[in-house]
Amino acid sequence: MSNIISKSKLKPCLLEYFRKVEKTGKELIITDHGKPVLKIVPYSQDPSDDALKLLRNSVIRYDDPTEPVGIEDWESLK
Repeated sequence: MSNIISKSKLKPCLLEYFRKVEKTGKELIITDHGKPVLKIVPYSQDPSDDALKLLRNSVIRYDDPTEPVGIEDWESLK
């Protein structure tokens, strides 16, 4: 499977190309009049999502949201 295909060739076999992308894990570039317009890539879970889920509900008290945090830790401000 070539990783570049025109819209006109993609349309009749769309599910076939979806299955190939899913199986091989390789991206597919779709062109319109020779110019790339879309990229189909297999879905992958973003590892940063897990880190954010761990932090959810971890703030117990937030008195002043506009006040800088940890200002004494910045060497350039001393």
